[in-house]
Formats: sequence, C-alpha cells, structure tokens
Amino acid sequence: MSKYIPTIGVEVHVELKTKTKIFSDSKNGYGLMANSLTNVVDLGYPGTLPTINEEAINLAIKAATVLNCKIRREMHFDRKNYFYPDNPKNYQITQARTPIGYDGYVEIEDDGIKKKIFIEEMHIEEDTCKSTHRKDKTLLDFNRAGVPLIEIVSKPCITTSKEAKLYLEKLKELLFYADVSDCKMEEGSMRADANVSIRKNESDSFGTKVEIKNIGSISNVGVSIEKEIERQTALLESGESFKEQTRRYDDKIQNTVLMRVKEIKNDYRYFPEPDIPFIYVTDEMIERVVKTIPMLPDERKAIYMENGIIEVNAIKLIQNRSLSDFLNELLDQKIDFKVASNLLLGDISAYLNKENKTINETTLNKDRFIELVTLISNQTLTSKNLKEILDKVMESTDSIRKIADKAGIQNITDDTKIRDIVKKVISDNQESVNDYKQGHDRAIKYLMGQVMKETKGSVNPKMAMDILVEELQ
Repeated sequence: MSKYIPTIGVEVHVELKTKTKIFSDSKNGYGLMANSLTNVVDLGYPGTLPTINEEAINLAIKAATVLNCKIRREMHFDRKNYFYPDNPKNYQITQARTPIGYDGYVEIEDDGIKKKIFIEEMHIEEDTCKSTHRKDKTLLDFNRAGVPLIEIVSKPCITTSKEAKLYLEKLKELLFYADVSDCKMEEGSMRADANVSIRKNESDSFGTKVEIKNIGSISNVGVSIEKEIERQTALLESGESFKEQTRRYDDKIQNTVLMRVKEIKNDYRYFPEPDIPFIYVTDEMIERVVKTIPMLPDERKAIYMENGIIEVNAIKLIQNRSLSDFLNELLDQKIDFKVASNLLLGDISAYLNKENKTINETTLNKDRFIELVTLISNQTLTSKNLKEILDKVMESTDSIRKIADKAGIQNITDDTKIRDIVKKVISDNQESVNDYKQGHDRAIKYLMGQVMKETKGSVNPKMAMDILVEELQ
C-alpha cells in the first residue's frame, strides 16, 4: 500500500451529437474520407465568421442538467490563443470565463458506499482537427475541426484509480442515455485526461501535478493513474523532485511517457470572442430541453427492481440501451418481468450477438414478446422449447403459439396427467425411491429422468419436479 495520498482530477471532452458543427454548416460525421466534411470556416480562412449552432447549446443544457450542474444564464465565448498545427486560426473558440454549467456532481457507488464526485465546471468549445503521424510527416484531417464539445472538469476529489473509472463510467452512462453523445471512446467522441499528484498527509498542500493525456479507454485511465502514482512515489522516495509536466499514456508499453515539462504557466491570453454575441439562457429554454431527457439509468434500475427484476439483471439491461428501451415499452403491461428480463438477457441476447443485430432489427415486436413471456410464465413453453424455435421467434411474423405448433411442441401441463405419470415412475423404481429417502440426492435426478423419458420430454420440467417431490414426500 502506498505511503502517499493521491489527489486526482479528471477532464473529459465529449463530442455533442449534433447534425452540423458548432460554428459552421459542415456535417458532423465520423469515419468518412479525410477533409470531406469541411468548409472555409472550419479551415480558418481569414474573414470568415462563426455562427452558433443552437442545438449545441441545447445539448449542453441537457448535459448540465443530468450532471446536476447550475446553468449560467448569461454567457459568452472566448478566444484561447495558441499556435498548434491542428488549429490554423491560432485560437480556439471556447468558454473560459462563463462556462455554461458549474458546481455539479455525479454519484458513484463503490462496494455499496456512495460518493459524490464534484464537477468544477462544464464548458462548450470547438474541437480541433485530427493529427495523424506518418514517420517524419503529420497529416491533418479537418473533418473533426469545429465539432462541438463539452469539457467536463472535475474537482480534485478523486482518491483512487477505481473511483476515476467509476466516475467516467457514470458520465458515459448519463450522457449516452440523455442522447447528448454516443460516447464512443474508440472513435474519440469521449476523451479523458487525468491530473495526478501525491502527498504525505491530508494536511499537506497538494503535490506537483502531472497531467496525463491521450488515454483511449476507461480501463487505461485506471492503469495510467496507477502507473503515475508508482512513478511519483519512486521519485519522492529516492529524494528527487520533479516539475509540473504533461505526459501521455502509451498503450503499447502500458505506461506514461513525458511529452513536455511546464516551465511556466500557459498564458492563452483569453479575451471575449468578438464575432459571437452574448447568449442568454431563459427558463423557457431550459424547460423545453429538460422535457426531451429520456428516462435515465438510475430511474430505470429502480423501476425494474420494483417490478421483480433482480439487481444484476437490472444493471445488465441498462448496459444494453436497445434492450432497456424495448423493455420500457412493456412497463404498463401485466407480465412477469423477471421472466422477461431472463429472456432478453439469455436466449434473445445470445441470438442477437450471434447474428450481430439489435432487437429492433428482428421481428420480435412488443405483442409477440408479451405472448412469449406469457407462454414461458404459464409453463406452456420451456426454455428447452424456446431454444428449438428461437430462430423462428426472431425472424418470423407468426404468433409464438403457431411456431410452437408447427414445431410439434405439445407440452403436458395437465396436473392430473403429470401426477399419474409420476406415480407410475415411483411404482416402477422402488430402489431409487428408497435411495432418495436415505438422503441420496442423485436418486431424484434419476427419477426425474425417468419422468422425462416416459413423456418423451414433453412434460414441463418444473411442474414435473414439483409433483415428483410432493409424491415422494
């Protein structure tokens, strides 16, 4: 265990899910031919003027709401002046002095203990173009230039790498479910930097801060923080000091690598963007946006568990948005939601994974799923039966009952008939009955096998087992 106390802050850039860029009418897209989604505004041509994208403001209001931030009612954009090859204007349009959101938090849970991770601010800005390095050359793709971002800056209140990962998972979950962003870290639409320092005692001032950039996944955020804590600990233990610096995470070596030492504090010479007027956020704007927020994960989880779905299944459903949305359409129905969740997360998920489809790309609509849940619940169909007809259930438009009939599935569900069969099996297998009474558990498995054999597998297993135990007792 480290002798030092880590202090961690996380900065997260999230691309907003708008149709066009923040200051131009270029399409906001991903994965298309390089430099095919650009115009003179994105390229920084002299004399061009930015025009604010209203939808970017709306999505930022939505993000601020789900992150429990206060929303600034009067705000402006600033110019952040710097020279980088990925920004030909030599300045970035951002919000330095009037971030749209501030004083927010998200709640994480670690081993049953809840903790609020506080958010310092959340501001809107434009993305820069993408740099791709090829040996001694750097290629620039302006498709990303001008894509609207929100930057979410946490307070330095995170104390472990696990908390940092839980915080990022919660952010991702909330912003994805609020339809603010697709949050695909593999595509760069959600990117995280971590600030790490260590100190001996709580009463000490914060240690020297190191910023880690270029972290491509949530798991790597955890690894990079752990590696940086180890590195700083080793330096301090050997009596060395180090300057504030920026490092990057190298996935190949799974460690941080020095990028630059911060000799002096960056001076970006911020000043208000003269080409964009002040923006005034009204109560009506906020109310209109809030009405568009779908049901969020915590509310879904609570409703699922109220309807009898176990916690682990509720969490798994929330991790699959399409399945969760599908189930939400049934919340006003009188069905067995425990059975419904087991079906969605079991055989149906297995089919979807195998076929690389979402549930909306199958024929399993709301009415047919209700029929399926009902047939499983009343034991007309068994899970074994479902496996036999699953492809038809997911690909045909026939009723589930019709599919089962065509497959020749005729389960015995008559209580009297099953009891007669069980009595016959008991009568014919007295030796196994005696073994069962002497405490040999394997005996009941044998007897159950004889029941299934007698019925050629057409009896409902649960009903048969219940009656078998009852008759044996």
